[in-house]
Amino acid sequence: MAAAAMTRLRLVLLVLLFLCVEGRAGGQEVPPPAYQLAAQRAGIPSPVLYAVALQESGLRRSGRVVPWPWTLNVAGESRRYATRAAACAGLLQALRVFPATRVDAGLGQINLGHQRHRYRQPCELLDPYYNLAQSADILREQHSPDEDWLLAIGRYHRPAGGEPAARYRRGVSRHLQRVQGACTSTASACLARREHRP
Repeated sequence: MAAAAMTRLRLVLLVLLFLCVEGRAGGQEVPPPAYQLAAQRAGIPSPVLYAVALQESGLRRSGRVVPWPWTLNVAGESRRYATRAAACAGLLQALRVFPATRVDAGLGQINLGHQRHRYRQPCELLDPYYNLAQSADILREQHSPDEDWLLAIGRYHRPAGGEPAARYRRGVSRHLQRVQGACTSTASACLARREHRP
């Protein structure tokens, strides 16, 4: 029993290391390995996934914004927890009070009502790796070939589009610029160059 608890603790520490420690290369911020892996598996650019997570669950720590895995949005109110267990308790409590469509969870803030098919138990969405995989899949599903990734990013937030999607795109775009560094071409062209480097 103690060995299993220690293994879980090591895993949590490793996840936090991957999720919160970022590298820099050539003036750009490199998405942490967990984001790169989830993006690669889904066939999307890792800067897109990372920028979405920064927008959705970003928390200012030590003067910089980093995604926080145990973030909830309940009826428009952001809630952050120190541990996965505390976030799970908060999530289950929120679902007793609010409809699932008013609750988002994890790094990518997956909506528990609209994305019900993506989990068996609500607290699964608080597993950072699982949440990233699901977020990456949603982004891939929202993207059409030969289309700017910013349009898919807007649909990630609001499939119907409109001003809420445009506002969201603007927010994610700021994070994308941070991740992309000095890239000045269109988002899709810049992302394509970064993702297909040898």
